[in-house]
Amino acid sequence: MGQYDVLKEAILGFSSLGAAELLEIPEARKAFDEFKQLLNNGLVRAAEKSGSDWVVNSWVKQGILLGMRLGRLQESFLSLDEHGNRFAYIDKDTYPLKKITLANNVRIVPGGSSVRDGSYLAPTVVMMPPAYVNVGAYVDAGTMIDSHALVGSCAQVGKKVHLSAGVQVGGVLEPIGALPVIIEDEVMVGGNCGIYEGAIVRERAVIGTGVILNGSTPVYDLARNAIYRKTADAPLVIPAGAVVVAGSRRIKGDFAAEHGLSIYTPVIIKYRDERTDSATALEEALR
Repeated sequence: MGQYDVLKEAILGFSSLGAAELLEIPEARKAFDEFKQLLNNGLVRAAEKSGSDWVVNSWVKQGILLGMRLGRLQESFLSLDEHGNRFAYIDKDTYPLKKITLANNVRIVPGGSSVRDGSYLAPTVVMMPPAYVNVGAYVDAGTMIDSHALVGSCAQVGKKVHLSAGVQVGGVLEPIGALPVIIEDEVMVGGNCGIYEGAIVRERAVIGTGVILNGSTPVYDLARNAIYRKTADAPLVIPAGAVVVAGSRRIKGDFAAEHGLSIYTPVIIKYRDERTDSATALEEALR
């Protein structure tokens, strides 16, 4: 049996029970707490790379949802200053704020950022305020999460990624078998971008300011004369090293032609080169 097969079977078994029934079974909460600790330590993930492909760990998503059903609403308080001023929030008791100490070697600059329990931040991750990381997310070493950025539930973010200000990385907790958003190593995501619906951005790609990637909008590759889109069997995949900018394409039809209408579409204008590397390099001093 695999290292976590016993826990996996327990999670799957408890997931089939109703919420009221679960609350009467202490073993369910014990199994969930053990599972969440593995999430917090990055030892289990909602999706993992196998060769060149990404594979969903459906049981991990089920474990996260199990925590939602086991949890009860509780009021918690954050201390804001030495005068006793506090900020109250209400959430399930299974998912409080993640406990991060100096030993984690994660830099979280003050100013309103939150990391939810059941997520993983590798050593040397940097968060600028305000930013948010949701349950099930995995953020690898050296990545910077800039101001007003969101890392959604179960998103998988690689090493030395830069999520610029205002970036939205969508959460894909349900459906259970759906691939979450994947951003591989050394990707640069420009300000106010949105990456949704299980899109995969391969290593060292550059996503220009304001680009939106989702399952309904095709991506046109001018460098390779290709079109990339999500299908029933595969997610949208941005190739390694691609430089993607916000573009447009004409809308067919007489009315659209009469009024000169076009619709947004992402466009790959080239692939990463030395000039791109110098323009997107992160200042080491920021880390």
